[in-house]
Amino acid sequence: MQNISVRCCIAGGGPAGVMVGLLLARAGIDVVVLEKHADFFRDFRGDTIHPSTLELMHELGCLDELLKLPHQKARQVGFQFGNTSGIAADFSGVKLHAPYIAIMPQWDFLDFLARRGARYPTFSIKMNAEVTDIIEENAPVVGVTATTPRGPLEVRADLVIAADGRHSLVREKAGLAVDDLGAPMDVLWFSIPRKPSDPEDTMGRFDAGRILVAINRSNYWQMGYVIPKGTLEDLRQHGLPEFRATILRMAPYLADRVAGLDDWEKIKLLTVQVNRLRQWHRPGLLCIGDAAHAMSPVGGVGINLAVQDAVAASNILAGPLAVRQVSEADLARVQKRREFPTRVTQGFQVLVQNRVLTRLLSGAPIKTPLVLKLLQRHPFLRGLPARFLGIGVRPEHVRTAPRWPEKG
Repeated sequence: MQNISVRCCIAGGGPAGVMVGLLLARAGIDVVVLEKHADFFRDFRGDTIHPSTLELMHELGCLDELLKLPHQKARQVGFQFGNTSGIAADFSGVKLHAPYIAIMPQWDFLDFLARRGARYPTFSIKMNAEVTDIIEENAPVVGVTATTPRGPLEVRADLVIAADGRHSLVREKAGLAVDDLGAPMDVLWFSIPRKPSDPEDTMGRFDAGRILVAINRSNYWQMGYVIPKGTLEDLRQHGLPEFRATILRMAPYLADRVAGLDDWEKIKLLTVQVNRLRQWHRPGLLCIGDAAHAMSPVGGVGINLAVQDAVAASNILAGPLAVRQVSEADLARVQKRREFPTRVTQGFQVLVQNRVLTRLLSGAPIKTPLVLKLLQRHPFLRGLPARFLGIGVRPEHVRTAPRWPEKG
């Protein structure tokens, strides 16, 4: 049994986990991040970094360095409802240092954050370290156990932060209650090569019974085909030729490439969940990101909500962690700070799911939502959805001061 003792142990090396680890280490807190995989590479993870997250990178002094990594800039988000097309959001009026969505592979973003964290002597990340249980002593959580290639690992910590995603094992072991808000759909993700003659904009295409999202990744399209929840097997029964024909009807410019979808293994299922914890904490334990609130893919804001949670947690908890006096009241402050934006964002997502997506997936006749019509008649209004999606509700800013000089 390996044994480690730290001020803060973070379960999960996603955007929330690595970001809160980086920020706490920067503030002088001894942290270890446990990530169960050997690397960050995963197909079809969320790849949209919104202006609010890019602004945080500016506050940390590393925005220019981040943007040296391969990425695309989405300055507008388009839509097509039946034969009606237009712009749903225009980020040009967002008054931040990067007024656009950066579309970047999530593994590149996570590698970047981990490298930044490694510049501080109090930051450690262990790959291939899968958390298996929490350690409790007279009710408080005082650490976790994990498996590693070197054998069992026990980490003792003043605080455990669960950032291990929507299927959080730490949350389950802690017995925290989850409220399910419901999701009527799942999403099939796949990629198709892109040509320079293809459309430029990232956009959503909505037809009766069919919804297709196309994200411009420069040399390929990352595409999401929305299906009614639990209907994947029915779709497979009809066969790949019919699926390819459906994609082609919605994106005819792919006529010479759609044949590449020749195996269901190339099409990955994302099971959509929308839920949140009633209480995000217990003595010695805090949940953030998807472990606290699983977001719908509507708006693509899940990563950015997770990063905002991480910033709020570090702002509030760095001081108490420094003196080893983290109270449950401190943990409740994090939930109070982040629960309101979570509820507002999920409320918007559920509204879109119930009022628009459910109707479309049922095969009902296409009817362009009134709000999209208004955005076409009055282009200046497009800044409002851009601000909601790009900045969000109650954006966070880095309040902690760096304790250590960076290495390298």
